[in-house]
Amino acid sequence: MVVGRGSVRIMRWAALGVVYVVWGSTYVAIRFTIETIPPLLSAGTRFLAAGLVLALVLRGRMRMTGPQLRTAVLVGLLLPVWGNGLVVVAEQSVSSGLAALLVASVPLYVVLFRRLGGERPPRVTYAGVALGLVGLGVLLLHDVGGSTWWGPWLVLLAAFGWALGSYLNGRLPSGDPFAMSSVEMIVGGLVLTLGGLVAGERFAPAAVSPASWWAWGYLVVFGSLLAFSSYVYVLGKLPVSTVATYAYVNPVIAVLLGVWLADERFGAYQLAGGVLVVLAVGLVVRAERRCRT
Repeated sequence: MVVGRGSVRIMRWAALGVVYVVWGSTYVAIRFTIETIPPLLSAGTRFLAAGLVLALVLRGRMRMTGPQLRTAVLVGLLLPVWGNGLVVVAEQSVSSGLAALLVASVPLYVVLFRRLGGERPPRVTYAGVALGLVGLGVLLLHDVGGSTWWGPWLVLLAAFGWALGSYLNGRLPSGDPFAMSSVEMIVGGLVLTLGGLVAGERFAPAAVSPASWWAWGYLVVFGSLLAFSSYVYVLGKLPVSTVATYAYVNPVIAVLLGVWLADERFGAYQLAGGVLVVLAVGLVVRAERRCRT
């Protein structure tokens, strides 16, 4: 079956839309999950379950070359383990809203990696990154909750690892994006689970609250199977700076969910910050599209 260019374009932007919306909600889901499930074990079992289910669905499409397998292992260590794992640990002391805001530093890291790699991103891309950071600064004027001194720095370190994995994903040998995603989640899930066990974490199903079970299930199905696979897919189809704009949209989604689910206030600062974030996304997407044509 031949898929037209228009359909492929729609698939790319639909997949990025999934990342925009779903990952904005995962920060709150992580918060509910780690209330009664140890952080590393919650993240590890989440990715392991999703990766195994995806591998079962793909079956014959899981074959890949040695270089492709090495890429999947490396990206699995950088994205699920370094990136997501550190965020889950940090959310023990950092509010979900603040975590989402700090992860929005990913596009800034990506532009830095591109520059170090010899690329010259358009000036408008730099302007979009700067505008996005200003918008996030405005959002930070809102009280998103207290945290320990190390929590925010751990999230920024997580964003660095996530950006590095995203950058390398498009520059190393890769195969079927969904097969790659499955291996990355399985590798990440195994490492996180073993890390939790070594750290002394223990999982007691009887002690897990219904809210944590629902949140964990949501993370498996929507956060991992749907959104993570969509993310790996669009990394190979769109410019990495365009894909990285999800980190600007996620905080806006997180704030809106906070208003809806946690009865948080949404004032003038949030409105202004959200508008700046949307404008920043538009600038980066337009600049990268022109650069490609």
